Amino acid sequence: MPVELYRIDDRLIHGQVVVGWGQPLELRFIVLVDDEVAASDWEQELYRMGVPPEMDVFFESVESAVRRHAQFAADTRPGLLLTGDIETMRRLVQGVGSIRQVNIGGIHHRAGRVQRLRYVFLAPEEERALRALSESGVSVSAQDVPAARAVPLDELLSSREVA
Repeated sequence: MPVELYRIDDRLIHGQVVVGWGQPLELRFIVLVDDEVAASDWEQELYRMGVPPEMDVFFESVESAVRRHAQFAADTRPGLLLTGDIETMRRLVQGVGSIRQVNIGGIHHRAGRVQRLRYVFLAPEEERALRALSESGVSVSAQDVPAARAVPLDELLSSREVA
């Protein structure tokens, strides 16, 4: 499966994605799925600056990512599909139907969220959305970098780290 990783990270394209995951997985493309970024040439250019020249980046809305998913999955090069939030990933999983594993890479603090790991803060509605993904047959785990242990969803939702 050429899409090596389906990741939720609210920082989108940044060093941890490009270097931390990109080098070990030998990624050659990133599909950034975000309705707002897909409609903004200016934001696309900013994210493009963080990607090395040998790595392609595609900016897709949820609708276009669902429509083009088979094309990305058929690409022989290893790739990463990235969303900035759980709801976008949920819509993508629902639309594609064949995504079986989702990585939570970084969901950071904001009002109404509880810290679960040092890099994962979740609001109750986000926890429900992750449980629904899991109940639909998707394996959900949190892992910030490849060398770290993947934390299964049940363990993630039962933990409360002290900030």
